[in-house]
Amino acid sequence: MLKIIGSDILAYRKVIEDRKNDLPIWERKVLSCEEAAAYSGIGIARLRKLALKKGCTFSMMNGTQVFIVREKFDEYIDKAREV
Repeated sequence: MLKIIGSDILAYRKVIEDRKNDLPIWERKVLSCEEAAAYSGIGIARLRKLALKKGCTFSMMNGTQVFIVREKFDEYIDKAREV
Protein backbone atom coordinates (compact mmCIF):
# COMPACT_ATOMS: atom_id res chain seq x y z
CA MET A 1 0.00 0.00 0.00
CA LEU A 2 1.25 3.46 -0.92
CA LYS A 3 1.59 5.90 1.96
CA ILE A 4 1.08 9.55 1.07
CA ILE A 5 2.40 12.20 3.41
CA GLY A 6 0.52 15.50 3.79
CA SER A 7 3.55 17.51 2.66
CA ASP A 8 3.61 15.53 -0.62
CA ILE A 9 0.00 16.46 -1.29
CA LEU A 10 0.67 20.14 -0.61
CA ALA A 11 3.72 20.09 -2.89
CA TYR A 12 1.68 18.47 -5.67
CA ARG A 13 -1.10 21.06 -5.30
CA LYS A 14 1.49 23.83 -5.55
CA VAL A 15 2.86 22.34 -8.78
CA ILE A 16 -0.65 22.22 -10.25
CA GLU A 17 -1.37 25.83 -9.25
CA ASP A 18 1.96 27.02 -10.67
CA ARG A 19 1.28 25.23 -13.95
CA LYS A 20 -2.16 26.83 -14.13
CA ASN A 21 -0.75 30.29 -13.49
CA ASP A 22 1.91 29.91 -16.20
CA LEU A 23 -0.71 29.73 -18.96
CA PRO A 24 -1.96 33.19 -20.08
CA ILE A 25 -5.70 33.89 -19.72
CA TRP A 26 -6.29 34.12 -23.48
CA GLU A 27 -4.96 30.56 -23.95
CA ARG A 28 -6.95 28.87 -21.17
CA LYS A 29 -9.97 26.76 -22.05
CA VAL A 30 -11.96 27.52 -18.89
CA LEU A 31 -11.93 30.71 -16.81
CA SER A 32 -13.25 31.58 -13.39
CA CYS A 33 -15.60 34.57 -13.20
CA GLU A 34 -12.75 36.72 -11.89
CA GLU A 35 -10.46 35.72 -14.77
CA ALA A 36 -13.25 36.23 -17.33
CA ALA A 37 -13.92 39.68 -15.88
CA ALA A 38 -10.25 40.61 -16.26
CA TYR A 39 -10.21 39.13 -19.77
CA SER A 40 -13.35 40.88 -21.03
CA GLY A 41 -13.64 44.04 -18.96
CA ILE A 42 -17.15 43.05 -17.82
CA GLY A 43 -17.86 43.15 -14.10
CA ILE A 44 -17.81 39.96 -12.04
CA ALA A 45 -21.40 40.37 -10.86
CA ARG A 46 -22.68 40.94 -14.41
CA LEU A 47 -20.75 37.91 -15.72
CA ARG A 48 -22.12 35.71 -12.96
CA LYS A 49 -25.65 36.94 -13.72
CA LEU A 50 -25.21 36.18 -17.45
CA ALA A 51 -23.71 32.76 -16.71
CA LEU A 52 -26.55 31.75 -14.37
CA LYS A 53 -29.24 32.72 -16.91
CA LYS A 54 -31.25 29.80 -18.25
CA GLY A 55 -29.92 28.68 -21.63
CA CYS A 56 -26.47 30.23 -21.22
CA THR A 57 -24.15 28.51 -23.70
CA PHE A 58 -20.76 29.60 -22.33
CA SER A 59 -20.92 28.65 -18.65
CA MET A 60 -20.46 25.47 -16.59
CA MET A 61 -21.29 24.86 -12.97
CA ASN A 62 -19.19 22.91 -10.51
CA GLY A 63 -21.20 22.92 -7.32
CA THR A 64 -21.57 26.62 -6.55
CA GLN A 65 -18.62 27.67 -8.71
CA VAL A 66 -19.32 29.17 -12.12
CA PHE A 67 -16.79 28.63 -14.89
CA ILE A 68 -16.72 30.34 -18.27
CA VAL A 69 -15.71 28.39 -21.40
CA ARG A 70 -13.48 30.97 -23.11
CA GLU A 71 -14.08 30.01 -26.76
CA LYS A 72 -17.88 29.98 -26.37
CA PHE A 73 -17.69 33.21 -24.36
CA ASP A 74 -15.73 34.86 -27.21
CA GLU A 75 -18.43 33.76 -29.68
CA TYR A 76 -21.14 35.15 -27.40
CA ILE A 77 -19.36 38.50 -27.05
CA ASP A 78 -18.85 38.75 -30.82
CA LYS A 79 -22.59 38.23 -31.44
CA ALA A 80 -23.93 40.32 -28.53
CA ARG A 81 -24.91 43.92 -29.18
CA GLU A 82 -24.89 44.78 -25.49
CA VAL A 83 -24.02 42.97 -22.30
